[in-house]
Amino acid sequence: MHATKGDQLVQHGRVVGEHDKVAEIVEVMGEEGGPPYRVRFENGHEAVCSPGPDAEIRHREIQL
Repeated sequence: MHATKGDQLVQHGRVVGEHDKVAEIVEVMGEEGGPPYRVRFENGHEAVCSPGPDAEIRHREIQL
């Protein structure tokens, strides 16, 4: 898993009906873009996480 600041971390729901949790990566704390990441959720809550196999990184598109 590789991310940069500004990418989104999407943690998929584990049971039927549970929504995905989306957070913005505000700091990459691992080496070469690896976890752990400091993330900020839409409600303003911040956390440090090391995503598991139920998560994905959505890379931000670079505007030219």
